[in-house]
Amino acid sequence: MFEDIGDILTLPDIEFLLCIGKNTALDLIHSGELAAFRVGKQWRISKTALIEFTKKRKN
Repeated sequence: MFEDIGDILTLPDIEFLLCIGKNTALDLIHSGELAAFRVGKQWRISKTALIEFTKKRKN
């Protein structure tokens, strides 16, 4: 499913891939459901974190 994406994703990438809005994406990050880190003022999400998040959501 995620073979065609890079190893590090931006917040807009996550919004597009999960079909969610910016506020929902930020809520997931702030709640700890989706692991992320900051580079300056921008959020970055690893491909691994996205895969783990989707696995948890499936169950």
